Amino acid sequence: MAGPGPGLGPGPGPYRATRLWNEVTRHFRAGMPVRRHRQRLRSHGSCFTAAEAADWLHRLLRGNSSFGPDVTRQQTVQLLRKFLKNHVIEDVKGRWGTENLEDNGALYRFPPTSPVKPLPSSPRENLENFSGDKGKLFKLPSSSKKALKKQDFLQSLENLPRPKPDVAEGRKEGTLQRREISQEYVQETWRNIIQLHLQTILGLPSLEEVLQPAQIIPEFVTYNLSNTSKHGVVILQDKAEDLPHWVLSAMKCLAYWPRNNDMSQATYSGFERDVFRTVADYFLSLPEPLLTFEYHELFVNILDLLQPHLERIAVEALQICCLLLPPPKRRKLQLLLRMMARISGNVDMPRLHDAMGTRSLLIQTFSRCVLRCAEEEDLDELLSTRLVSFLMDHQQEIFQVPTFLQVAVWDHLEYMKMAQCKQEEEEICAILPTYSYCKQITPQEFEEQKVSTSQAAVAELLESIIKDKNLSVKDKKKKLKQFQKEYPQIYGSRFPTTESEALLLDNKPTIKQPMLSLRKPKFRSLRY
Repeated sequence: MAGPGPGLGPGPGPYRATRLWNEVTRHFRAGMPVRRHRQRLRSHGSCFTAAEAADWLHRLLRGNSSFGPDVTRQQTVQLLRKFLKNHVIEDVKGRWGTENLEDNGALYRFPPTSPVKPLPSSPRENLENFSGDKGKLFKLPSSSKKALKKQDFLQSLENLPRPKPDVAEGRKEGTLQRREISQEYVQETWRNIIQLHLQTILGLPSLEEVLQPAQIIPEFVTYNLSNTSKHGVVILQDKAEDLPHWVLSAMKCLAYWPRNNDMSQATYSGFERDVFRTVADYFLSLPEPLLTFEYHELFVNILDLLQPHLERIAVEALQICCLLLPPPKRRKLQLLLRMMARISGNVDMPRLHDAMGTRSLLIQTFSRCVLRCAEEEDLDELLSTRLVSFLMDHQQEIFQVPTFLQVAVWDHLEYMKMAQCKQEEEEICAILPTYSYCKQITPQEFEEQKVSTSQAAVAELLESIIKDKNLSVKDKKKKLKQFQKEYPQIYGSRFPTTESEALLLDNKPTIKQPMLSLRKPKFRSLRY
């Protein structure tokens, strides 16, 4: 289990997309250089061209961990159009409110005041808009609609609700009875453990603003864990929920190009582009993104973890979050990402677009199908691009079954089944197991621990060389000399003086006598 990630934002707050919008606009207004420009024989002060704004904003977005290096210039220009529409910028004549902006030398400026978008309501207040398609596969238990009364389950599971044991009538006083665990308690255990793990990984003080208990459907989680193929893809019992056969055939054709053509027809020039458009049209026509509207805020909050040094934590967080999806959504998402990863890494795949690389085309085409908000947000495209890029690159790890969740739930339930009571009036005497997690440390502490741990391992290696009796004196000297060259400080601490080194290697080399005593010939002068 990974340690907690960094805090995502200044405390719990409503939708992160809006907070990111406000953050980007502040950085843009504060950092975008302005100067005097001449246009049509007139001079305009404190302004910039659209091309200059695109250059600066593109660098800002690519360097921001929430967006990443996959942001294109065209997406940056599209964001500038949103800025113009929302009066973050205006042209030098004071006009705004439209998206009529091109990547050229047209002049723009900042208005006197910067509009800040109001934060929308909390997801907790929008649960009445919870998607109804979950009922098609499973029935939502009534217990899942109840919010947790206790939020202090961060460090252990000690505060999980404890069910009262069913006491049989006529039970003799002092006898021991095995406790029965209800289905409602099993579901609540799954719900609490998932919340515990997510809150710890994300490093949030509370999940109230990103995920509600009612949004965790234990039936979805257990189905996604137990009904999978040998490749880890969810198998649906209701085939009507699955991808149409013609879509699966088209996806397989692209994924294994050119070895597998399941389209049962001859190929032609541009055939692969037509197949790609067929798959894209299907996913773009879906009424809801594969990550669903209700989990939009949850997945957006993972964007801060998409950094190289937090990659393992991000994968673990996405493992859990993808388990929450309805099985049909999870299956479609996994198959789509597998296809995208295969196409992106296939050197034999012809270009699918004349002006765009295959990877960029895949991400820009399907990002909206994977993540978007029910109410259109101006940063939706950039956020989804960043997330889909990470999902595609790590799809194999993300869709592995997180066994640590199963083990945590299983251990807790088994422990509770064995808990016994002697009296009818007694409280439950079982002590819940405690789960400990890594504590977040500062970068300085990490570097210090890394150095100390590495030095201890190297010092142990030195001792193993010294105590190795199978090494000859010559080989041991050779290895020690090489070690001294690589790690002089550790070697010097072990052998502070030459005497201490000589004590270890006290086998003095014996001087062999020459086999033949040869006299040096005397050279006589040639002069007589």
